[in-house]
Formats: sequence, structure tokens, C-alpha cells
Amino acid sequence: MRHFGHIAPEVRQRLFHQEPCEFTADSPARLLSAALGATLYSPATRPRLADDIVKQTGRGVVSMVLCLEDSIGDEDVAEGEENLVRQFTDLAERLVDLPLLFIRVRAPEQIPDLVRRLGPAVRLLSGFVLPKFTEERGIPFLEALSGAEVASGHRLFAMPVLESPELLYRETRVETLEGIARAVDKYRERVLALRLGVTDFCSSYGLRRAPDMTAWDVQIVASVIADVVNMLGRADGTGFTVTGPVWEYFRVQERMFKPQLRRSPFLEGQAEELREALIEHAMDGLLREITLDQANGLLGKTCIHPSHVLPVHALSVVSHEEFSDAQDILRPERGGGGVLRSQYTNKMNEVKPHRAWAERTLLRAEVFGVANEDIGFVELLAAGISG
Repeated sequence: MRHFGHIAPEVRQRLFHQEPCEFTADSPARLLSAALGATLYSPATRPRLADDIVKQTGRGVVSMVLCLEDSIGDEDVAEGEENLVRQFTDLAERLVDLPLLFIRVRAPEQIPDLVRRLGPAVRLLSGFVLPKFTEERGIPFLEALSGAEVASGHRLFAMPVLESPELLYRETRVETLEGIARAVDKYRERVLALRLGVTDFCSSYGLRRAPDMTAWDVQIVASVIADVVNMLGRADGTGFTVTGPVWEYFRVQERMFKPQLRRSPFLEGQAEELREALIEHAMDGLLREITLDQANGLLGKTCIHPSHVLPVHALSVVSHEEFSDAQDILRPERGGGGVLRSQYTNKMNEVKPHRAWAERTLLRAEVFGVANEDIGFVELLAAGISG
């Protein structure tokens, strides 16, 4: 699989200075954690789940979570488990490309039970999403995952969700974060990424952000995300990939990109339907939140609607200017440090302070690609929509 792999090769050549790399579920964890992108959630009870997964793969989705937790009722869990086994068995018989697939469970004992019931189809599973993760509640999940991996002989990753009230409340936050850090460090090789449960954070205070507000505008939420990145997202080798929170709204009509669409040379000759589709996908609040996620150290995003996937991926592509700066900073002859003017002659690059940024930028460039100099977000999104 690869990002933007659903669009024609000749279109990718026009869009990218460096195309996104290919990867598989067996690729190194460091690459997969950066490549998660927009992780699309789906209730595990959907009767045509296998068809839905194949369909979304054809639209550019590279990671999905099949949920047995908050997205379904308590009375539907057993049905959801049975449905997952049926749908995975169906998928295992198809000769089709699939995204990275994860199951969000409720209890540790579900992990070995589902792995056993999946049988040979477990080869399609990349891991499990662990809800309401703290040190006390999370260790049993991680132990169960490790045991299931040994029993099945198949590599399984964990993606803990940080969403508990103890993490939100000021008086217990640091202690809770320290406990989470101990737990995930102990199982570092199994933890692919940490996910943020902002909806649960908001519910503790009876809050819900409006469609024109981002998670970063809700100060009590922004403060806990900042502390999570501070303690668990460091660039010194101790940190983990931390993904952006879910965006709850979809099909919101926005005017933000209409002027750009009229001027975009990429859209010349395209059908009016494409223009309207792009306008519909251009959701100002979502785009601002993705941008703020990235500025604050988050990579990827939890998504509950397919229309969110392409904006996340388009905004994850590295610009030609960013790529140029990162390459300059990491040249071997710059190892001693110093300051240099960027090739775009609009900034100074400080070699030592910007090194970690440059390394992360080149990793993102590897999985999401580098845009050509004349290609921006609108062109990338338009190409993704048109396929």
C-alpha cells in the first residue's frame, strides 16, 4: 500500500517531487507509525464490513479501526465479535489490497479470544486499540496482546487511547502520565502509536466544540494534549507517535477554497462535479485543526467519516520548501552545526536546533511524499477526490 496509491501513476508524477513510498503490514514499526495517516473508525457490527473495507481502500484509506467499544451498544458486543470473525474470514479469501486493520476492544480477555477465533485470518490484523489507557488498566491489555502474539506467531501492535478522567484532571495528570509512560516504555516494541480521546475529555466537563472551533480552542483539552506531547512525544528517542483527535463534523459547506479553486490550473478542464466535491470537502474547522495538530507535534488523525481522510493526507504531504530545508540541515557536512540561509532565501536554518524537525520531516516525506514546487493542498485534494 502507499498514500495516494489510488490515483493514476501519471497524476502522481505531476503532483510529487518525491512520491510516497510503498509499505506493507510487515514494514518496520517506525515507518508504520508515521504512515497511519487518517485512521478511519467503523463499528464492528456493520453487516457488509468486508465490502466497506475494500471500498475505502480504493479511496485512499491505509488504516482502519473496527470498533467493539463506544461505537456500539453493550448488548451488541457479542454480535460484533461474531461479525468480525465472519468479515475477516471473507476478506482472507479475497485477492485484494487491504489497509492496516486494528480492532478496538473493551476488555483484555477479548484479545486472545478474538485472535483464536480469527484463526488463519489473523494475518490480516495489525493489532488492537486499547481504550481508556492508564498504567493500572493498560498493563493487562498489553500482557494479553503479548500472549496472543506468541500464541498466534503473528506480530500484533497496540494503540492505547489516552482518554481517562485521571489524565484530564489537574491533580492526577502528572501521576497518570508517569504511569502511562512506564507502561508503554515496558512494551515499547508493541506500541505503534498513542491516540487521543478528546471526546471523552470534553464529556468530563459537559463540553462539545462547535464546527468552527478546534480542539486547540478548548483550553482544558489543549492543556492535556500539550502535556501528553510533552511527556510522551519527545524527539529524543523516548517518545511515541501521538495522533490527532477525532473531528466530529462532516458534510459542512464551506467557502474557504472557492477563490483558490477558480484559479487552480490543476482543475482546468475538470468537471464541475469535481469542483463542488472539493468545496464540500474543504471544511475550515477540520483543516485548521489538522494544521494545529501538526504544529503541536501530532501526526495522523482519528477519523469517523470517509470525507475526512483526504484532507488529512493532503495536509500531511511535505512541501518542496520543507523538504529542501530538511535536506540542507541533515547534510553530512553540516554535522558540526552552524546557521545557513535556506535555498528559498526566506529563512535561516539552524543545524543543531532544527535537526530533530528535519529528521521527522524526512520520515513524513518518505510515507506521504514531497509535493512539486507548484503543487499545494487544493491540487492534492482534487487529485485524491477524482482518483
